[in-house]
Amino acid sequence: MYETLTWAVDADGIATLTINRPDALNAFDLTMARELLEVFTTDARDDAVRAVVVTGAGRAFCAGMDLSAQGNVFGLDESLTPTPADFRASYDEPPYADGVRDTGGKITLAIHALPKPVIAAINGPAVGIGATMTLAMDLRLASTKARIGFVFGRLGIVPEACSTWFLPRIVGIQQALEWVYSADILTAEQALAGRLLRSVHEPDELLPAAYELARSFVTDRSPVALGLAKQMLYRNSAAADPLEAHLTDSLAMFWTSIGDGKEGVAAFMEKRTPSFTGKASELPPIV
Repeated sequence: MYETLTWAVDADGIATLTINRPDALNAFDLTMARELLEVFTTDARDDAVRAVVVTGAGRAFCAGMDLSAQGNVFGLDESLTPTPADFRASYDEPPYADGVRDTGGKITLAIHALPKPVIAAINGPAVGIGATMTLAMDLRLASTKARIGFVFGRLGIVPEACSTWFLPRIVGIQQALEWVYSADILTAEQALAGRLLRSVHEPDELLPAAYELARSFVTDRSPVALGLAKQMLYRNSAAADPLEAHLTDSLAMFWTSIGDGKEGVAAFMEKRTPSFTGKASELPPIV
C-alpha cells in the first residue's frame, strides 16, 4: 500500500506504523512525507484504531532528511518570495501550500490533531525530522541504541516540524536551547535525563514495552473521553488563563456525562467491565 511505510492493526486496535526505508536508514523524503500525512489523516482516524506505535525498520528510526534529492531537497519552490503577511494570509493555498509550507510541520500537525495516543518507539538513530516528528507524539520510548539529534545548526537551517512549539514544552526552554544551539547527537541516556524520553529499554524490549503501554491506555477506556482529554491537555497547558481550561472542561464534562460517562458510572456501580460505544471520530465540539 505504501512505498516507505508499513501499517498494521492488531485485534486490540493497536496500530504499528513502521518507517520502512532500512537501506537508507529510513531517511525522510517527499514520498515519505506524503505517506505519513496520509496515514495520520486517514488510516489512523479509522475508529478500529485505538492507539498508534511508531518505529523504524532495521537499525534506524529515521536518519533525517534524504539530502540526495535533486533541486531543493525540502521540495520548496525557490522562485517564490513570500512575505510574512502574504504567507499567513494564504499559507494553505497555492503556491504557498506546497511551495513554502514545511512538510514536516504538516505531519506533526496531523499527529497532534489525532484524538488517540501516539507512542514513538525510537529503535535507533533519530536525527533532524527523525527527532522532531516524535515531538508531536504523546510519549517517546527509546532503545539503548537510539541516538537523537536536533542537528539543524550544522546544516545552516532551523528547527522545523513545529518543534519550537513542542520541544520547550516537553523539556523546558533552557534544555531546548542548549540542544538546538549545540546540535549534538544525544545518547538515549542523555535524552532521558533531559526529559525528552519517557523510558529507555534494551532493543528487544522496546516494542513490547510500547505495546504494553498503548494497551494500558485503551483497554476498557472510552475513545471519546480519551480523545477529549488529549485535546484539553495540549490546548489548556498553553492557554493564557485557567478560565480557558474551565470552559473546555465544562463542555467536555457535560457531553461525556450524557454519553460514555453514563455507561462508566453504571459499570462502576455494578462492578463490571464497561462497554463504551462512543467513537473518536465523533468527538463533541468543546472550543
